[in-house]
Amino acid sequence: MELNLRDKRVLVTGGDGGLGSAMAEAFAAEGARVAINYRGEPDIAERMAADFKAVGADALAVEADVTDADGIAAMFGRLDEAWGGIDVLLNNAGIDGKAGKGWEIAVEDWTRVIDVNLKGAFLCAREALRRMVKQRAGVIVSTSSVHELIAWSGYSAYTASKAGLAMLTKTLAQEAAPHGVRVLAIAPGAIRTPINRSVWSEPEGMRDLLTKIPLGRIGEPEDVANMALVLASDLAAYVTGTTIFVDGGMTDYPEFAHGG
Repeated sequence: MELNLRDKRVLVTGGDGGLGSAMAEAFAAEGARVAINYRGEPDIAERMAADFKAVGADALAVEADVTDADGIAAMFGRLDEAWGGIDVLLNNAGIDGKAGKGWEIAVEDWTRVIDVNLKGAFLCAREALRRMVKQRAGVIVSTSSVHELIAWSGYSAYTASKAGLAMLTKTLAQEAAPHGVRVLAIAPGAIRTPINRSVWSEPEGMRDLLTKIPLGRIGEPEDVANMALVLASDLAAYVTGTTIFVDGGMTDYPEFAHGG
């Protein structure tokens, strides 16, 4: 079964690390044209773009802070110049932020997470939709989290941003559907990425983590990237306005497997 993603114009925000780099690699392997968004140092994104080109995939490294509306508009303008637009937006940039109880955390730390995870996703989706609606085709897949459903003490901004992203996804999907555009979210559970290295790199932390995952293993970045490929392809042509969980069953609340 073919995904038919060759030559699709794809932008991956936060594409220079973690889930973003796995997604970028997966789409490049399918022959898509991949723009790797980064903020700050260009080395990793430019090296990735060079590697993709070396195996025959078109690629760009594009800098922008996802919280900066003007910077986002300029980044999409560069895609317009290079490729004439966009077909797939992987709205992946995100942070978990500083830990702190709701009555302890500084306002600026709380707001920073909302700005990156929710405002940033909106700004990128807005620019993508302006193009996709006109061409009556396109797919947006935003990276949410199991924490759009599961509370996480110490991370109220993160959970609020991901819950907000879920409803942003539903609303944009409702608005865009009559124009042939699909909008989805993908929600990873515990994935072996740098953002949660402190948990999975320690034996005790890993043992505790596995008690929360019915499938009995931690997820790999490729688990999420592969689902993103499917959702962006026509194999999922009748899927929009929902969050797909890639979590090994974490949202099935395994602690209730043996009774309440």
